Amino acid sequence: MKEVLKVEKLTKSFTLSKKQQKLENSDTRVKKAVSELSFSAYEGEIFGLLGPNGAGKTTTLRMLATLIKPDSGDAFIDGISVVKEPEKVRGKMGFLTSELKMEEFFTPNYLYDFFSDMHRIPNDIREKRKAQLFAKFGIDKFAEVRTANLSTGMKQKTSIVMSVVHDPDIIIFDEPTNGLDVITAKVVTDYLLELKAQGKTVILSTHIFSLVEKICDRVGIIIDGEMIMCGSIGELTKDKSLEDLFFDLYSQRKGENV
Repeated sequence: MKEVLKVEKLTKSFTLSKKQQKLENSDTRVKKAVSELSFSAYEGEIFGLLGPNGAGKTTTLRMLATLIKPDSGDAFIDGISVVKEPEKVRGKMGFLTSELKMEEFFTPNYLYDFFSDMHRIPNDIREKRKAQLFAKFGIDKFAEVRTANLSTGMKQKTSIVMSVVHDPDIIIFDEPTNGLDVITAKVVTDYLLELKAQGKTVILSTHIFSLVEKICDRVGIIIDGEMIMCGSIGELTKDKSLEDLFFDLYSQRKGENV
């Protein structure tokens, strides 16, 4: 299989405010969110980053999406460095995260055209792809409705469409089904499988075991910013469930029973 993403010892730390120190019950001012994280992802696969809140999943994905720079280490999209050539990386990648909010005054129609302009997509291709994606996600009926007036599920589907307007080869989803009802969640997971069938590489972060077991080819278990274990679902779980494996690893890491 072709290696599309190669992550090499990504590391990122943040300085905590006094309030954050208190919330985290920590005496240290500097928190290492991600520590020498390494993994690869291949063409036509769904790779999952599985871990609890605060494990470093979002920080990792934000570094891959060139939103923040690592303190050290690098990652390569088709051989292109996210550190040295972030502009080229952005043209090959789509990124969906709940931290990036859509302007609520604008409509899906306007937002699609705006992001298409950013990626310099020709009008004929833009309109054809917009029609296909809007129909697939049921956005066509709400194309001229302001984002503020859309349901949570429709906002999520609109966000997904905006992240793939340029038909990227690798798509990163941060908690793509978080907070969605079961119907919308199925629409999203079906689309992830469709992207895989098209030969796209999908990277997703989640804390939902069933989602990983259902759609991921391989998974990396991340705790406290470190990759604890990585491999195919079958290789890792063997005679136990993914959930049982995770909590065994978590207990060993934390030295406590859960």
